[in-house]
Amino acid sequence: MKVLVINCGSSSLKYQLIDMSNEEVLAKGLAERIGIEGARVKHQPTGKEDVLIEKPMSDHKKAIEIVLNALVDSDHGAIHSMDEINAVGHRVVHGGEKFSESVVIDEKVLKAIEECSELAPLHNPPNIMGIKACQELMPNTPMVAVFDTAFHQTMPESSYIYPIPYEMYEKYGIRRYGFHGTSHKYVANRAADMLGKDIKDLKIVTCHLGNGASVAAVKNGKSIETSMGFTPLEGLAMGTRSGDIDPAIIVYLMEKENMTIDEVNTMLNKKSGVLGISGVSSDFRDIEGAASEGNHRSQLALEKFNMRVKKYIGAYSAIMKGIDVLVFTAGLGENSVETRQEICKGLEFIGIDIDEDNNKVRGKETELNKEESKVKILLIPTNEELMIARDTKSLV
Repeated sequence: MKVLVINCGSSSLKYQLIDMSNEEVLAKGLAERIGIEGARVKHQPTGKEDVLIEKPMSDHKKAIEIVLNALVDSDHGAIHSMDEINAVGHRVVHGGEKFSESVVIDEKVLKAIEECSELAPLHNPPNIMGIKACQELMPNTPMVAVFDTAFHQTMPESSYIYPIPYEMYEKYGIRRYGFHGTSHKYVANRAADMLGKDIKDLKIVTCHLGNGASVAAVKNGKSIETSMGFTPLEGLAMGTRSGDIDPAIIVYLMEKENMTIDEVNTMLNKKSGVLGISGVSSDFRDIEGAASEGNHRSQLALEKFNMRVKKYIGAYSAIMKGIDVLVFTAGLGENSVETRQEICKGLEFIGIDIDEDNNKVRGKETELNKEESKVKILLIPTNEELMIARDTKSLV
């Protein structure tokens, strides 16, 4: 069985074609600048040279059309015909309370996803465009929606409810949803496999650390807490997002700086986080470079980020009444030796004891803890596309 995984952004489209008989990636790529001048597709067929296809792409349908043609091309394709694609798995950011697991897409499901767009206005609309484009181009191929929020639907009510008037939840669905669920689910299950344990017997804290970042408490295989909330703005300080702040700051800034709601929203989402503190960049590599040269604000940004992650690890260990496994994943979690080291420093009292030599690794599945550490510390590269493909296969 071959599954095409589609992940649509507002002007981009990531894809992977996976042979589920052995979970081998046959081809992958990125279509970017959709609807913008200079559109192109970077196509990477396994075992063949990469190809750059520069063609106008007026919309997502045209982008998917170019991708499908690339997949069956006689020179740089991965399959002989479209009939070899047995199903398509779509990443959908927000499923609200409607979806606690992946589902086969039909008209009713698509309508429900559209209704969730109010909760994710930047993400769900392009996800929907990708689904509709595939339906037009591949009308007889089954489609599956895999939601970033679904894994966190197991959170207890006391975790997801906000301490505001309860009728705001009843009227508008204002509650904590959590994100990066596909990644947290994948690495938690992979951690259990690596350790040869049943996930139902483990208390795991998963740290998805990238430009967008979140931490999750996974107890007995279920998410019971996570740092992102009603939107991806809550939680950790991130590349450009503020994470947790005193909400009174918003009113204060609106009064003092004469800012509008939109201006404050833009500031908190796009001008804050480590970019806001450092004034250097939202890229942690740039900030680490500046910090090593003595830039105080860059050093402060890194300290703030690491402290926030440490704070959530400690809190989630308390909520689960212990921790067996700590997992680092995503761009920063997989590749920054310094970040992992600093986050773990001082957590020996709860059994987290990282080995400096074991930690000198990037992007490779491995165990980072000292032999005597009570908590296993794992580096696991995330694979959201494979998780989407697995869900798609199981449903189709």
